[in-house]
Amino acid sequence: MEVSDAVSGLTAPPGAGRPGTGTDAATALALIRRWRDTSPDAVAVSGAGGLLTYRELHDRVDRLAALLRARGVGQEVPVGLCLERCPGMVVALLAVWRAGGAYVPLDPGFPEDRLRFMREDAGIRLVLAGQGVESRLLDGVEDVVELAWDGVPVSAGVPGDVPADGPAGDLAYLMYTSGSTGRPKGVAVPHGAVVHLLESFASLLELTPRDAWLAVTTLSFDISVLELLLPLACGARVVVASGHETADGRALRSRAVTEAVTIMQATPASWRILLESGGVPENVATRLCGGEALPRDLADALLGGGARLWNVYGPTETTVWSTAGRVAPSPGPVDLGEPIGDTTVHILGPDGRPVPPGEAGELHIGGSGLARGYRGMPGQTAARFLPDPFSGTPGARLYATGDLAAIEDGRLRYLGRADQQVKVRGFRIELGEIESVLRAAPEVADAAVGVCEGPDGLPRLVAYVVRAAGEPEGADLWPSLRDRLRRSVPEYMVPAHLVVLDALPLTPNGKLDRKALPVPEWTRARSRPYRPAATPLEEDLAAMWGEVLGIAEPVGVDDDFFELGGHSLTATQIIARIQARFATNVPIVVLFENPTVAGLAAAMDRLDDDDLDLADIAALRDELDGLSAEDLAAVLDEMASES
Repeated sequence: MEVSDAVSGLTAPPGAGRPGTGTDAATALALIRRWRDTSPDAVAVSGAGGLLTYRELHDRVDRLAALLRARGVGQEVPVGLCLERCPGMVVALLAVWRAGGAYVPLDPGFPEDRLRFMREDAGIRLVLAGQGVESRLLDGVEDVVELAWDGVPVSAGVPGDVPADGPAGDLAYLMYTSGSTGRPKGVAVPHGAVVHLLESFASLLELTPRDAWLAVTTLSFDISVLELLLPLACGARVVVASGHETADGRALRSRAVTEAVTIMQATPASWRILLESGGVPENVATRLCGGEALPRDLADALLGGGARLWNVYGPTETTVWSTAGRVAPSPGPVDLGEPIGDTTVHILGPDGRPVPPGEAGELHIGGSGLARGYRGMPGQTAARFLPDPFSGTPGARLYATGDLAAIEDGRLRYLGRADQQVKVRGFRIELGEIESVLRAAPEVADAAVGVCEGPDGLPRLVAYVVRAAGEPEGADLWPSLRDRLRRSVPEYMVPAHLVVLDALPLTPNGKLDRKALPVPEWTRARSRPYRPAATPLEEDLAAMWGEVLGIAEPVGVDDDFFELGGHSLTATQIIARIQARFATNVPIVVLFENPTVAGLAAAMDRLDDDDLDLADIAALRDELDGLSAEDLAAVLDEMASES
């Protein structure tokens, strides 16, 4: 790579380095520990299970760390975290670091095959597991330590001492992301990069001990690092939302109000869930949005009530966020802001030279936030972590993000991807990983995966397959392919729709032409025969599903909501409509547990305690909906006179 005279790049503004905490800490533990000494009785972590003060937090961290040391955890030893969301999740993370190890998130919602691969690839021998985690997810693990809600081991006895904190260069965590080769990639992040992130955002957001941060992100998504640790580094409080609350907008909103939350970070999809469930509470005055592009309409909605809104951007390989921008009311698109802390960004052309301001190029990131690389993948590490010719520091590197961007008026503008990587609901997905699973199916000759806008206006994954020779033309491939995918990849990577083609479209040079993949017709992915609604309540629910999911043909009572393309945001919309139409409280988990019209109607009847049956309410609503304004006024007058 040759250096040009005019570098199209940005560096952090003056004063955005490491002033936020005023320390030279090597690890986040040192940033957090000082609050144990100055404010031991202040609440550090709270959630549905209870709360922990800073003194109690550190007591449990040290006790668990001693146990881990006795079980063989030391410098950079990987420890799996397979935990439900509770305060003990924070204890477990910090205890692994206190023992000298590195944590590896093992999401209990992931398929068994994927968890097994991650454990074997990382070399995990010990897993910290919650009491609600199914034992089948941990088959083959040599050592499992079961934790209570507060991070205390269920088994008694915590022997031994713990060492001093390790150096900044030690491994902090392995975060597995989707891989284009069909296998997840383990991104190795050192402690120094985590400290850089925390100190940069401590300065940027100006958190104080009066703040409370609502943590809503799974451990397997790296943005959880900021929301779990930054409040503790600033003497504030972490409010850990439960798994149920993160899926239920109304429950999440209630938690935010009850706990007097002042700050929250989420993806655009999660923010929309809150907005659909009564709006973001005004006490959540600081709002961070990241993980995928922030649309202007969502930004405007989040700016209501005088809230501070930050758009944040960064790949896992540069430790959570690399840029941040305060969003102002404006008719224009939302940009990526400026680099944080000791971070530089450069927009480079295919030849490695900087492009002129305003022109598009690939975004490269340098500075203290860079990960080591990919575990056990030196070739891919060398291909993406390149020598940095702009810094003047020997050994400095740039991460080639694969994102297209431009610098305009000193601000970064995101222009999309240059490769097959996509973002759906905030998750980074390599389309090649899904395609490899599909191609391995015996009934498939070839496969591709694309992203199309669904009837709700949100991006959805679509699978395109060519039948294998000998496969009957009329055979429905989707049920078996969907089951195969669910055994191999997380639910967010399972396409919402399948299109069977005679052949995949190709460019003149014989490569897949992704732009020519057809937009699907968003019809039902029915796995059962159509059965019409039999009651007014079922009719109402079927109509709601069709409207929310954008399905023109009738929805049957046995159709599965998620097979029709439903997801967490559309589920929230369904629950909001039920609340408005029937004035009854139906937790969103009821829909997840009863994903058919018939099942949901029956579950709602079981929940209803009123003398007037919900079916009667539905029938009455349908009758009233059919009346003219004059007839409706007459009925209301008659009801008033009778009362």
